[in-house]
Amino acid sequence: MSAQKHLIYVMCLLFVALGISCTSNRSSEVKVVTTEEMQSLLEMEDVQLVDVRSPEEFKTGFIKGAQNIDYRSSTFEEDILKLDKNKPVILYCKEGGRSSKCAKKMAEAGFVKIYDLDGGITQWQFEELDVEIIK
Repeated sequence: MSAQKHLIYVMCLLFVALGISCTSNRSSEVKVVTTEEMQSLLEMEDVQLVDVRSPEEFKTGFIKGAQNIDYRSSTFEEDILKLDKNKPVILYCKEGGRSSKCAKKMAEAGFVKIYDLDGGITQWQFEELDVEIIK
C-alpha cells in the first residue's frame, strides 16, 4: 500500500472513531417513574412538568403545576424546544403512550433528564392523587 493510500485509510478511520465518540457523548436519560417517585420529583426545584395530552383532555383534569404541550399538535416540535434542555422534565399523558413517544423525541433533541409517568394521569387518579380542573 502506498504511503498516500495508507494516510487516507488512517484518516478515514480517525473520522469514523471521532464520529462515534461524539454521538455517544449525548447522554439523554429517560426514566419511567411511579406516581410515588413522581411526587418526590415534584418537590425538587426547577422541574418542568408537561402534560402532553390535548387541550380538551387537559381541561378535564391535570396535575398541579403542569403546562400543556399537545403531542399531536402541529407546533409540538417547536413547543418542546421552548423548555430548558438542562432542567429535568417530567412527562405524562393519559396512560403513557404519548409521553413515551415524546420522551424519545426530547432525548433526540438533547434534553438531559427526562422522566415519564408510568400509567399516566389514569394511574395518578387511580391512586386518588389530586388533579386540578379548568372550569
